[in-house]
Order: sequence, then C-alpha cells, then structure tokens
Amino acid sequence: MAATPAYGRKRPLEIMMRFAPAAAALSLALALTASVSWSADRAPAPHAAALLAQGDAALRHGDVQGAIDAYESALAIDPGYAPVLLKLAEAARKDGLQGKAIGYYREALDRDPRNFAAIAGEGEALVERGALEKARGNLAKLESLCGQSCPETAALTAAIAAGPKPRILTADATMPESKSPQAN
Repeated sequence: MAATPAYGRKRPLEIMMRFAPAAAALSLALALTASVSWSADRAPAPHAAALLAQGDAALRHGDVQGAIDAYESALAIDPGYAPVLLKLAEAARKDGLQGKAIGYYREALDRDPRNFAAIAGEGEALVERGALEKARGNLAKLESLCGQSCPETAALTAAIAAGPKPRILTADATMPESKSPQAN
C-alpha cells in the first residue's frame, strides 16, 4: 500500500506552484532595481556626449536655445542618461522657463529620488517662481538626506534667503487710436 500524505502536508510541487508568481515578481523587481542603479553611474553614448559638450559650449556663450536643442538631441540619442535632464533644466531656467525646468528636475527625481542636484535645482526653480514654502520642503528633504554641510543644501539655503527675483514687466505696445467713421 502506498503512503498518502497526511492532511495539512503539501507536496513539494504544490508548494513550488504556490510561490512561483511571488518569486517571479520579486526577481523582476530586483532586476529592474539593479538596471536603474547601474544606468545612473554610466557614461553617455559617444554621440550624446558630443552633443552635451556642444550644449555646454552654447550655454557658456549665451546661446540658450542652441544649448536646449543640443541637450534635447542628446536625450533623444541616449534617453537612459539621467544627467542630461539636469542640463535641460538648467538651460530652461536660464531661458526663464522655471515650470519646464521643474518638470525636468522631477523626471530626474523619478529616476533617482536621492539626486541632490535635482532636489536643489527644483528648489531653486521654485524660489524663482515665488513658491517659497515648496522650496523650503525641498530644503528640508536635502537636509535630511545629506545634512547642512553639502553644497546643494548651501546653494538652496542661499536661494531661499535671497528670495524670488523681481519680475521685469514690459510695457504693452498700444496702437494709436484711430478715428472711427461716424454713422450718420
């Protein structure tokens, strides 16, 4: 007579089938985490690196739009290289597009939530927009992650202390009033 398992005891195959979905999900999560952390420390693709250098040169010479074009091209060539997002954000801020810069900083933070440069840059862009309370939130986050002695914390502290830059308003051009023909 063959031995039958007692109640409450499961066969090894049943146990494996029960935990297989959880094991597969865990291995997928570990693989994704490893690939994200690996991609943060790598060098950009060679053509993207050349475009980043071209964008840096354009930004130094005051050609903000040329820098943005070069950085966007580099991002298209190597979309996994996160530091290009910080360069795009910097160029957008110099162009007066703080909202767009904040979007780039947040995309960089989605890829690496502990990116001190992205946290500080977003905080500085928030100060430039006048959102001091949100910028103070970024400062608190930076202080908890890297302390008060890191350069990003010092830069954001100085930006908050300086406050938002005054906006320059331009006069609207007005057309001279023309005499309308009078109805008889």
